Amino acid sequence: MIYKPYQDLKLSALGMGAMRLPVTNGNDSSVDEKETFCMVDCAMENGINYYDTAWGYHGGNSENVLGKALARYPREDFFLATKFPGYDLGNMDKVETIFEKQLEKCGVEYFDFYLFHNVCEMNIDAYLDTKYGILPYLLKQKENGRIRHLGFSAHGSYEVMKRFLEAYGSHMEFCQIQINYLDWTFQGAKEKADLLNSLKIPVWVMEPLRGGKLASLEPEDEARLKELRPGESTAAWAFRFLQSIPGVTVVLSGMSDMEQLKQNIDTFAEDNPLKEGEMDTLLQIAGNMVKKIALPCTACRYCTSHCPQGLDIPSLLSLYNEHCFTGGGFIAPMALMAVPEDKQPSSCIGCRRCEAVCPQQIKISEAMSDFTAKMKG
Repeated sequence: MIYKPYQDLKLSALGMGAMRLPVTNGNDSSVDEKETFCMVDCAMENGINYYDTAWGYHGGNSENVLGKALARYPREDFFLATKFPGYDLGNMDKVETIFEKQLEKCGVEYFDFYLFHNVCEMNIDAYLDTKYGILPYLLKQKENGRIRHLGFSAHGSYEVMKRFLEAYGSHMEFCQIQINYLDWTFQGAKEKADLLNSLKIPVWVMEPLRGGKLASLEPEDEARLKELRPGESTAAWAFRFLQSIPGVTVVLSGMSDMEQLKQNIDTFAEDNPLKEGEMDTLLQIAGNMVKKIALPCTACRYCTSHCPQGLDIPSLLSLYNEHCFTGGGFIAPMALMAVPEDKQPSSCIGCRRCEAVCPQQIKISEAMSDFTAKMKG
């Protein structure tokens, strides 16, 4: 297992995420405890020392099961991370109640790493609202030794991350963001990583395989990768990409079975970053994947000056692309929650003035109509 230095610690470069634990009867809230225990045993035996869970994972049961699995080991043998669930605005005034319950659920007296969960467009105002006292409370827990390291995770835009960091950055010791070779440009992960590196904030990675999408590719793409690295699996390429990114300390993988766990352990037995030509090939494959589904908006903003409704069309198209490529998911609906009702895709009146000036000849009105239907469906 590769280890990365972090302050005075050595963290396993591969962390075990507890959002996709094995379940019984296909029920996401029913975690298979026996299989999870076996996976944690395997992870511990092979040097994984970082374990990540959260309040809402597996219908609230992830913290319980992971806590039980880890309780069989000396507390100093593992690092446990969980998060304050600000993805639900109804939790903002419950930080103390939730934190105490999390300690109880996980069966520990302190958390090695604690995060503001999912900083995004929908909750940034509430996270920064002093009336909730979230930051002061968490800093007090850190002072009391019940939180060893404080950080945040983010699915929001670069602008949202920057705003959060301008307010709380001096207290943030690490940041967890979605990075993979597809989202390097598609979701602006490169700019986010560059921002964190410029502030000397260590990077934690989530969704390295983009929910499994990058574990297998089209046959012709897999053949291109095999030609460059015959012994490397398709999934391993995604991890080698992350080993090539400056600032990355921990890569979290939500592994659902023992086979996935063992394959990832084998990959992280060595640090083998991509060469320049290999990186170019991988990013070309990613670009072609996106082009097959996403609309080719370049954010030139010619459209916005011609929209009688004043819609931020490039931003809406970016969310539309994300939603279409992912086949749903929470990112677009979550971001749209922060958009005023009169600026939603549904406010498009289909006048097509935007289309008349679009250099890419995108059928914007059709995209807005489809986006509206997808959000209702």
